[in-house]
Amino acid sequence: MHAAANTFLLVYAGLFPIVNPVGGAPIFLALTSGQSAEVRRSLAWRVAVNGFILMLGSLFVGSHVLVFFGITLPVVRIAGGLAVASFGWRLLRDGAAAADDRNEAHQSTTVDAFYPLTMPLTVGPGSISVAIALGAERPENATGLLDLGLLAAAASLGLAAIALTIFFCYRFADKMVELLGPSGINVMIRLSAFILLCIGIQITWGGYGALTGLAH
Repeated sequence: MHAAANTFLLVYAGLFPIVNPVGGAPIFLALTSGQSAEVRRSLAWRVAVNGFILMLGSLFVGSHVLVFFGITLPVVRIAGGLAVASFGWRLLRDGAAAADDRNEAHQSTTVDAFYPLTMPLTVGPGSISVAIALGAERPENATGLLDLGLLAAAASLGLAAIALTIFFCYRFADKMVELLGPSGINVMIRLSAFILLCIGIQITWGGYGALTGLAH
């Protein structure tokens, strides 16, 4: 049980700063500011579920998929960073108009809730890389099937806790609309776009540095 508790805390503490649902709530709010409270709640739940599934897959099968295709983690970070930077640049350039276009798309299907709200904004390349790295770790003291199953359950509970945190942070992000108003939302969109652009460039640069380090 001690090892299971450590696994739960390791997964939650390792992914929480990267996923950063508290910091992502203003971005979620800015991109869904034109939606009703019901639609926003639905989107928050769908993002949480999508994020859980994505992190679960990355944790348990991500490393095997990368090995199968011959892809390294730095390459994943570069590609994901470019995706984040591209979306941030578009939002920074188009402003509220781009956000309104996204809002109309997000209102319809789960696929739209997946991109870009789930990936790369909530569960980005950094989160996927951390989840894959955590999944690649094999505890030396866990040898039997019961031990491995217990640790897998603990890791899954850690991911579920992250998903619930995402849901609650996004679910109550709409309370900020009353305080900010239309002009405040526009400022938040611009600021969030600039932050996303910087995050994307930082992720890309980190992946490039890791890749060149591996090359040498």
